[in-house]
Amino acid sequence: MTIKETKEEIRGLDDAALATKIAEQQTALQRLKFSHAISQIENPSSIRDAKRMVARLKTEQTARQIAKSK
Repeated sequence: MTIKETKEEIRGLDDAALATKIAEQQTALQRLKFSHAISQIENPSSIRDAKRMVARLKTEQTARQIAKSK
């Protein structure tokens, strides 16, 4: 999946689904970090990808909050 498809998918979520997705991704990121601390994970770049996904989701959430306040 490309970044453009990911952004379109994120924009298609409603506010509740977006909040749920953020919580899920943060939990997944935390698990990856713990796994990496205990032993080597197969793909260390997956931590970076997970961080970026959380950032994309939070950026969309913030953009929506700003749009609502205007």
